Amino acid sequence: MPRQDKYEKILDALQTLLENKNLQTISVSEIAQAAGIGKGSIYYYFPSKEAILEALVARSYEKPLETAKKLSGQRDISPFTRMAMIFQACRNISTEFLKSETKSEAGSSEKAFLHQKYMSHIIQELKPVLAEIIRQGIAEGTIRFDRPEALAEIVLIVLAVKMDNTLTESSLEESRDTIAGLVTLLEKGTENPPGSLNFLNAL
Repeated sequence: MPRQDKYEKILDALQTLLENKNLQTISVSEIAQAAGIGKGSIYYYFPSKEAILEALVARSYEKPLETAKKLSGQRDISPFTRMAMIFQACRNISTEFLKSETKSEAGSSEKAFLHQKYMSHIIQELKPVLAEIIRQGIAEGTIRFDRPEALAEIVLIVLAVKMDNTLTESSLEESRDTIAGLVTLLEKGTENPPGSLNFLNAL
């Protein structure tokens, strides 16, 4: 069996096991058995069960994150339009997460732990992308702000929390109000006219 196939089988096995069991109760031996490979082979690819989970999280959101990362180089598109596309990527990621949560039978504490892993990964991966787009806007004069990394992190935290609606459960109206508030702060903080970023609210 090719090495990449084994790697993917290990991730598939953990993903399947998580649908019916808590991560804490899943052993490396169970993962190996579900993957149809020897336990020793697991450690060739991963040093621990936690490392398998990290890889599974990364794989789950590989495509939308890859699309988002490509945006930093598309300078023919305005920075704010690309920011809107990042917003949409966050929404797509959130949708995928909620689908997986619906299937999972894990307890609330387990879901909270997995949720934290997903959130951390999303913010970590998208922060440098969004910060680079903001820096480009600053260089072009369309954005006036002196802390692009901080702004990127603030935006992503708000979006991640509100769009997946698991940390602080909100109605659709409440979520839209929060996003509208974020857009207003972005307009003021980047010295853009009120209403200039209203198109972000449609995401």
